[in-house]
Amino acid sequence: MGGSSIDDDWEFASPSNGVRTMVLVGRTGNGKSATGNSILGRKAFKSRASSAGVTSTCELQKTVLKDGQILNVVDTPGLFDFSAESEFIGKEIVKCINMAKDGIHAVLVVFSVRTRFSKEEEAALHSLQTLFGKKINDYMIVVFTGGDELEENEETLEDYLGRECPRPLKEILLLCENRMVLFDNKTMDEMKKAEQLRLLLSLVNKVIDQNGGQPYTDEIFVELKKGAMKLRNRTKEVNSLEGYTKSEISELTEQMHRSYEEQLQRITEMVESRLRETTHRLEQQLAEEQAARLRAEEIAQAAQMKSNEEIQKLREHLERAQRETEELRKRAESGRCAIL
Repeated sequence: MGGSSIDDDWEFASPSNGVRTMVLVGRTGNGKSATGNSILGRKAFKSRASSAGVTSTCELQKTVLKDGQILNVVDTPGLFDFSAESEFIGKEIVKCINMAKDGIHAVLVVFSVRTRFSKEEEAALHSLQTLFGKKINDYMIVVFTGGDELEENEETLEDYLGRECPRPLKEILLLCENRMVLFDNKTMDEMKKAEQLRLLLSLVNKVIDQNGGQPYTDEIFVELKKGAMKLRNRTKEVNSLEGYTKSEISELTEQMHRSYEEQLQRITEMVESRLRETTHRLEQQLAEEQAARLRAEEIAQAAQMKSNEEIQKLREHLERAQRETEELRKRAESGRCAIL
């Protein structure tokens, strides 16, 4: 998992040191990697239009802006795709947190205007909140990709949301206080690239201000930090030991790294356990919703059949009444003829 690589700068950084760490999450094919490239201003992440997904593991890239601000961007595979195994997701989440060691300043939830908002994406957001707590909502920014398509249709993001915003998506936007931005990852217009990045960073700064300048962290971050600091300090101690052979020092170093890897494994298993519980709850919820829909459909069908039966009865009554009226009319006419 790359977890044994410990840097000396592991600390929860405040934005005053000019570092912003953003994590891209979303369904495979929504354009996470392309958005990361737009933020970085270069093709750092592999990206192409594909439903299978190009990103296979978490990856961190960084850039330095003209004002000296450092942007760390973590691209993730489809961590919340239903097709992914809990074991894979657990390892990748721990790896992601290990990369975002300064804490996360913004979680960029990527949707595409080219595809309909799905139940899978709704479930993914529930998973995110279950894994990291409702506090994660305070760090979320929604990024809509496909700005070029809206431009071709002469539509704004507001126009799109006016006609394509299901209730669950409205709830997500409400949770993150309507922090959203539209990205065109295909544009060659430098001014447009700069403007969409400026809008995104203004939202990131807003998130940072609203959270008192503190990045998102939780017990997983804290545990990883403790393990990293312990390994770093013990490594220094071992390297400063005198009277030990190289093989003895090597053995001590291996023992420390094994201990750290075991800690990473425990944390990974904890995340996997949370994921399994979340998946089980979501599956139950989906099953209940499906059962409720089936019941509603059965009730609607029964009501429709009853309505059809009542309509048929009314039609028969009307036809009988019409026949009786016609017979009475004929009798009346024949009676008049007899009198005459």
